[in-house]
Amino acid sequence: MSAARRARSRATLLATSGAAVAALLLSACGSGGTSGGGGDTNFVAGADGIDTVDKGERAAAPDLSGKTIDGKQLDVADYKGKVVVLNVWGSWCAPCRAEAKNLETVYQDTKDQGVQFVGINTRDTSTGPALAFEKEFGVTYPSLYDPTGRLMLRFEKGTLNPQAIPSTIVIDRDGKIAARTLQPLSEDKVREMLDPVLAEK
Repeated sequence: MSAARRARSRATLLATSGAAVAALLLSACGSGGTSGGGGDTNFVAGADGIDTVDKGERAAAPDLSGKTIDGKQLDVADYKGKVVVLNVWGSWCAPCRAEAKNLETVYQDTKDQGVQFVGINTRDTSTGPALAFEKEFGVTYPSLYDPTGRLMLRFEKGTLNPQAIPSTIVIDRDGKIAARTLQPLSEDKVREMLDPVLAEK
């Protein structure tokens, strides 16, 4: 096989695996996505686009750790005991831009109540655009840098996994997934997701 053919074969293989990840994640930027799951799921799909799971039926969040967009190390498990709001975003995504200030406002309002927001930045090929996004919208909470979507693949199928950009997930104080939405959020919608989990004892 010639070097050129080997290079083409390798490029085809990489493109195919990349396409699989992209298809799993993200075609829904701007469409709001759809709630999904097989017959064995325990979540309730709300008419407001927020899916929830009763406290005793929740699945544990997967390992979500790595480098942030500003080069620091972060592990979401370190926030156990707090309610975590996890937002999947990309600097290129118009609905993400629309919701960014809403998420930051609710973060500022609730961080003293045991709430931690964490972003997962995906499909940005470098951290430059992601850092510019944070500066433009005044985002102060940390974001893991996940350009290829590998963190998304850690969520078990049939759980409240992120399936679009943007997706927002609420993780309870025990590190379990309590709620999910696949749509850009107003301040009121963020609070609607967060408040019931925050109120749990």
